[in-house]
Amino acid sequence: MPKLLQVDFTLPVSNNADMQEKMRELANSINAEPGVIWKIWTFNAEQSLGGGVYLFDTHSNAQQYLDMHSSRLTQMGITNIRGVIFDINEPLSNINHAPLTV
Repeated sequence: MPKLLQVDFTLPVSNNADMQEKMRELANSINAEPGVIWKIWTFNAEQSLGGGVYLFDTHSNAQQYLDMHSSRLTQMGITNIRGVIFDINEPLSNINHAPLTV
């Protein structure tokens, strides 16, 4: 059963263009992580938050990625990292056209 991972953190950049430049290499590497189906990147300039919402194939892969990613972000100097893994209510999500194809 697919799992949704939500991650956010305090951004060390002031705008979305800076985030795109600084995180491009990271974005490319995420596609090679076990179990990643897709990621939507998030950015909130007013609250200085960045992060993303991911769809993983299993809870185990989502947890392994969260552990690794939290460590990597910490090494990059990023603070206030929060990650939560969610079950997905597929019947209700399908009503709203959620892209849940695994």
